Amino acid sequence: MGGPLFDRFADWSAESDDILGYSIRELCVDDPRSELGLTQFTQPALFVVNAMTYRARIEDGAAPPQYVAGHSLGEYNALLASGTFDFATGLKLVKRRGALMGQVSGGGMAAIIGMEPAKIQEILEATDEGRRLDIANFNSFDQTVIAGPMDDIAAVKPQFEAARVRLFIPLKVSAPFHSRYMREPQAEFASFLAGYAFAPPAIPVIANATAAPYAADAVRDTLARQIGSAVRWLDSMLFLMDQGVTDFEEAGPGSVLAKLIVQIKKKRT
Repeated sequence: MGGPLFDRFADWSAESDDILGYSIRELCVDDPRSELGLTQFTQPALFVVNAMTYRARIEDGAAPPQYVAGHSLGEYNALLASGTFDFATGLKLVKRRGALMGQVSGGGMAAIIGMEPAKIQEILEATDEGRRLDIANFNSFDQTVIAGPMDDIAAVKPQFEAARVRLFIPLKVSAPFHSRYMREPQAEFASFLAGYAFAPPAIPVIANATAAPYAADAVRDTLARQIGSAVRWLDSMLFLMDQGVTDFEEAGPGSVLAKLIVQIKKKRT
């Protein structure tokens, strides 16, 4: 992941190594200790590679975007692109976020494919087990992620299958991210953010927690809320479409978000 970018942006590679205390290149390219799948390592790695990918895009002459948005961790890259903070500050924030989220265990997540969010919520509200689960990611009209205790996720699976859901897929994650069960690290992270100053976004950043642009005077509060709030990606993309946005470009490794926007556009029309 990010192979040639580490040489091209040697300044950020060296800065990352200093902040993190390990080689970001080694983690992303070789992963000799099988750490890349642990959220405290995944988050800094994604932030750095996303940031370098966007920097390459701009330095290669691409026009700046009219809006930016990022899914979960990617929101930090959107804020970096908007000038809200610099690279070093963003990496320090992500390092702390990953460490706090990595301390949470005992829960999980599952992707539900082929059922609209309103129907998913209806099924969850019908049982005690379901009411202990939260919708963590509203990704598209057909893809939603739930989070909470593993036993409760297992208990609701038959109900979704009875409702003829296309797929119910438990995810390989270490904790129930973006749910009520992340409120303790959210509070700790809010205290950590108090030590930083943030500039108003120069490019509108669509927030996961609100599906609306960050308010200039609420960057800290909105960023803190994100850990324990659902990622409202579907609503964020619909908001951008309502603003007349037609072209979406994914900056980072992979094409997951590009595929989601294709799904959303098909359903929207």
